[in-house]
Amino acid sequence: MAIREYLKLSRSFNAVLTGVSPVMGAIAMEQYNIIILVLLFIVGFFGHIYGFVLNDILDYTIDKTSKEISDRPLVSGTITIKKAWIFTFLSMAISFIIAGYLAITTSIYYPIIVLALSAVFVSIYDLTSKKIAGMDIILSLSFSLLVLFGSSTVAKSLFDISKLAWIVCILGGIQVFFMNAIAAGIKDIENDFNRGVKTLAIKMGVRITNGKLIIPATFKSLAYSIQLADILIVFLPFFIVWKVTELSMLQYIQWVIIVLIGIIMIIISSKLLNMKYFDRKKARKYIGSHYMINFTIVPIMLMALNPWAVIIMFFPGLGFILSNIILHGTITQPKTM
Repeated sequence: MAIREYLKLSRSFNAVLTGVSPVMGAIAMEQYNIIILVLLFIVGFFGHIYGFVLNDILDYTIDKTSKEISDRPLVSGTITIKKAWIFTFLSMAISFIIAGYLAITTSIYYPIIVLALSAVFVSIYDLTSKKIAGMDIILSLSFSLLVLFGSSTVAKSLFDISKLAWIVCILGGIQVFFMNAIAAGIKDIENDFNRGVKTLAIKMGVRITNGKLIIPATFKSLAYSIQLADILIVFLPFFIVWKVTELSMLQYIQWVIIVLIGIIMIIISSKLLNMKYFDRKKARKYIGSHYMINFTIVPIMLMALNPWAVIIMFFPGLGFILSNIILHGTITQPKTM
């Protein structure tokens, strides 16, 4: 029972995604050593736990007023605040111990600074996200730095990091920005608005009026623009890293798959952005579906380096589904989301 509650507190439904982020950064630098990749996954996984548990601790007074997230362990009381503090700092310690081990074995030490900056930015986000609109960009930067951490464990200096790795860092930040500023902004609009929380969604006019969900055209435009940027930037490596005139059949197949995924992403986003009435359960369903689709495009793009990289695309979705089934009895609607 205790393990189950700690998994809920950890937001295990998307912990795998954060775990694979430094892995993708390393693969972009052509690191294929399975032991190192596993260690990078553990660093990202426990980094995820640190950020989310800290967020729950700091948002406790707001979260406890919402019936929709009453299943969260701090709100339900199954885990105390004191134990949550111990858990979050223990998770951070594990991440840095493994990062230190990698630094010693590779004789590359600056990645620890990159990881520390990622932790600092996620802490800043947790402290300010409900007080200052637009702090989602800080969370996105933290995620990008986590990807960069994975890349930096292969490079002697930041100047040795490849164009492809930098693009993967940017894509990671863009995808997280959409999920947090747009998707989560809509999902949490009812409680956030009633509590006077300052989020980008509220700042841009997203409201619930007489039960109707009001999403201004400007907010929708921002959402679609982020999605378009995500889809376009994933094609950049085919032009600035690999020669577009010398692409293989596999790479053209990648193009087709990425375009299809992009279309599905836009369709799901449209359903979320055009809900007439606020329905958190339905919103979580759309967001969960989008989550499993959105984070497949980078691994598919990385297939150009190594076809086996495509395996990574299955892990976030598989982790999401298994976590939901085991902890919440659903497939795409985690109750702690």
